[in-house]
Amino acid sequence: MPRTVHIIGNGDSAMFYNDAPRKGLKLACNLAPFPIEDLYASCMVDFKMVRHIHKGDIDVPGEWILGVRPKAYMEKNPQFFMQRSHQIKMFYDRLPSYAANYTDLNCGHFAVYFACCRLRAERVHMYGFDSIFDFNLRSFTDTFINSDRGGMNNNRLTNNWRPLWQNIFKDFSDGRTEFILHHMHDNLKFKIGKNVTIETYGKRGEILEPEEGKSDKIWIPPASGVM
Repeated sequence: MPRTVHIIGNGDSAMFYNDAPRKGLKLACNLAPFPIEDLYASCMVDFKMVRHIHKGDIDVPGEWILGVRPKAYMEKNPQFFMQRSHQIKMFYDRLPSYAANYTDLNCGHFAVYFACCRLRAERVHMYGFDSIFDFNLRSFTDTFINSDRGGMNNNRLTNNWRPLWQNIFKDFSDGRTEFILHHMHDNLKFKIGKNVTIETYGKRGEILEPEEGKSDKIWIPPASGVM
């Protein structure tokens, strides 16, 4: 059986993880939008995420895998590090050659790259990675951390993030890793190799970039309230 990793992102299609039993190791991005049984770890890459944990605004249960910026935050706040050291599974600072710096990677990039490099996953299932498909950067993280989700910033981020996804998929296209993306539709915004497949659920259409002069507030949360 191939080494399988399920990565639960923060987009609204993360809910598809719950559509069937999932065998394999599980990774979450930041704080998962719902409880995940037997979670291996939560991945975090941003200062603001660990800062909100430090302030007591939120909490992330279980063990953590932290990137360079959370590591730097811990070094500046040794008491906080001591309080939470039992949750830190490891710091991971490997940067892909096609990323200019650590700030290029969002939490999803980090978790997928970690699964491929460190865990040597042979099959990676991805849920809640909506920005790959749609003009939609809405995230469960937005419910406790304010982020700019205006049209201009969304456009900037998607233009930065999608090439990184393309490079990650290509990086592991030598037979090492198969990627399965779970989404409402299969209208991907860039070319993919044979190691990437899309499992569609057909529960909602594509979310498009707003026309000039019109509101970009077109995201509608699912009726269940789960993102």
